Amino acid sequence: MRHHFVIADVFTDRPFTGNQLAVFPRAETIPEAAMQPIAREFNFAETTFVLPPRDPRHAARVRIFTPRAELPFAGHPTIGTAAVLVHRGLKEKAFVLEEGIGPVPIEVASSGAVSFTSERPIEVPEVKPSLPGVAFEEAWFASAGVPFCFLRLKDKAAVDRAAWLPQLAQAWSPNLYVFCGEKDLYVRMFAPELGIEEDPATGSGAVALAGILASREKTDGVFQWRIEQGVKMGRPSRIEASAEKRDGRVLRVRIGGATRVVAEGEMEVPTSLP
Repeated sequence: MRHHFVIADVFTDRPFTGNQLAVFPRAETIPEAAMQPIAREFNFAETTFVLPPRDPRHAARVRIFTPRAELPFAGHPTIGTAAVLVHRGLKEKAFVLEEGIGPVPIEVASSGAVSFTSERPIEVPEVKPSLPGVAFEEAWFASAGVPFCFLRLKDKAAVDRAAWLPQLAQAWSPNLYVFCGEKDLYVRMFAPELGIEEDPATGSGAVALAGILASREKTDGVFQWRIEQGVKMGRPSRIEASAEKRDGRVLRVRIGGATRVVAEGEMEVPTSLP
């Protein structure tokens, strides 16, 4: 059976940059057993499958797959899938996507850029990264749905020299998110355990990072960051992140950016797999 798909470049307004995403906008007839093989076939950081929502008030249910695993949530698939649904005729400027972590509120700006809001507390384990022999400014583990080891380095040159650390293979998270900067952040992310050697734009990492950085601010308010990622890969991406803090507590994090639809096609998917 043939199934329509859309390829979008996420967190960019220029084609052939940003983070690639394959979206199957009518996936209800795709066998569940075929979803992971399809994600491996595309071999993008993620592929999404759009299904009817469980709650009729919501726009859709979305399943997210890397080449090796299904994720309960990820940022660039959320932004990209929402943008594809708008591209295909969804008129609402605010709607909800159902993901593995629960409902994810979406907003569409007049420019067409899409953002989502997370009100989930950032998970920070008591365990700290053990990275002997690695020079860094600070390091911690955190998760907003996908766990990462966050590593702050001195400058862009240090980030550009970074690579995945084998010491993380058995750690609380093997996924490495490396960054530098204060309000203008420069990022690389490596997650070979998920089949992602390097990611051009990582929205779920941006959620956790913004939440942690906002929690350290001495005052309440809305704090903003511009995240540049994918430069070293030749796929520059721009993520806009903000976090609202009230009474000393981070209430919500917002992540947004542009998306360009670059291709559409069909894939023949067998009704049964060996």
